[in-house]
Amino acid sequence: MEAFKKGVRECGLAALLSTVFSLFAAALFAVFVRAYAPSDMTIAIIDRVILAVGIFAFSLLFIRRGGALWKGIIAGVLSLLLTTLVFGCIGGFRFSVLFLADLALCALFGGLGALLGIKIRKE
Repeated sequence: MEAFKKGVRECGLAALLSTVFSLFAAALFAVFVRAYAPSDMTIAIIDRVILAVGIFAFSLLFIRRGGALWKGIIAGVLSLLLTTLVFGCIGGFRFSVLFLADLALCALFGGLGALLGIKIRKE
């Protein structure tokens, strides 16, 4: 039971801080968007990159050994859901077919970040 609580804490912390990072980075990017007015495709790509970098980095930092791949995947999916919920409350919900691609991307980067994290720490 202790290992489960520890895993939930690791996933929650990685997802929460990834969401905060995404919000902060998107706010900074919004200033750039106002100044330079890039295309819609560029904005969408940068938003995905910000999300993927946040999930990868915080999974790398907070996920420990013992099912790291699964915990990273869960943290990635949870982070996407939290970020979507927060951005939805701010600007309205806009779900599309790309949500499934985002889900796969976040799961992939969460899992890779967790695996690389345990490799770097040599657990």
